[in-house]
Amino acid sequence: IARKAVVFFEVEILDAKTKDKLCFLDKVGKVLPSFSLHWYPARQSIRLDPKGKSLKDEDVLQHLPVGTTATFYFRDLGAQISWVTVFLTEYAGPLLIYLMFYFRVPFIYAPKYDFTTSKHWVVHLACMCHSFHYVKRLLETLFVHRFSHGTMPLRNIFKNCTYYWGFAAWMAYYINHPLYTPPIYGEQQIRLALTVFLFCQIGNFSIHIALRNLRPPGSKTRKIPYPTKNPFTWIFLLVSCPNYTYELGSWLGFTLMTQCLPVAFFTLVGFIQMTVWAKGKHRSYLKEFRDYPTLRSPILPFIL
Repeated sequence: IARKAVVFFEVEILDAKTKDKLCFLDKVGKVLPSFSLHWYPARQSIRLDPKGKSLKDEDVLQHLPVGTTATFYFRDLGAQISWVTVFLTEYAGPLLIYLMFYFRVPFIYAPKYDFTTSKHWVVHLACMCHSFHYVKRLLETLFVHRFSHGTMPLRNIFKNCTYYWGFAAWMAYYINHPLYTPPIYGEQQIRLALTVFLFCQIGNFSIHIALRNLRPPGSKTRKIPYPTKNPFTWIFLLVSCPNYTYELGSWLGFTLMTQCLPVAFFTLVGFIQMTVWAKGKHRSYLKEFRDYPTLRSPILPFIL
């Protein structure tokens, strides 16, 4: 029986910025071995091109466009922090901040309003919806989400917390303000908004469960998501990232419920950011899977 010849590589690692030689690896097999260049592995990025994408741990050298003598480039990704830590921090903040405004703790409004409650039932409903949303996010982070990357740059936690915490405070200040006025169309508008909010929250959770089931524990496997028996997942027929579609719907419902300008602005900014993420993921699906359904749009069916 003929045996395949074992191919070994000589690998040179250069600094992506200075092009200085950092190390030389001899007799490397199929994949790059684990090694440390002063930093822990999560902080290291090895690339074919100085400005290219990072190679994956499972990338096989024989499948890369390199010869038996290969040159790779090292880039320091900076201090890293786990995705779980970032998500828990950025979601716990809005939950607690909003409740501070809801209970009207001292130094927020005039002293005579300290620890008073609103006379409008929509204010209490809005607090329950906002709290439900972020408790759901915290529980999903702990028990549902499976992350393809274990860490992200440490600086992201400051950026993300500024965004989520800042908007939570801005929205909560006006919704719980003693001079807040309910929506113009009253109970009918509030009930419609609550229906939209709850429908989209269930839909968002259903998509997260469907995406979780696509990836076995501990793996980085990527598959095309398809509708399941759950009707909330049937939107996969038309959209690549329905979790963002439902998230947008939830905040539109919350905007309609509170009729508050800061909430509308938060919804708009969130929609713009989610559209960027959805387009990136949609392009990634098209590039990775040749049989990816062409009917799908990134976030809004037939529109965007």
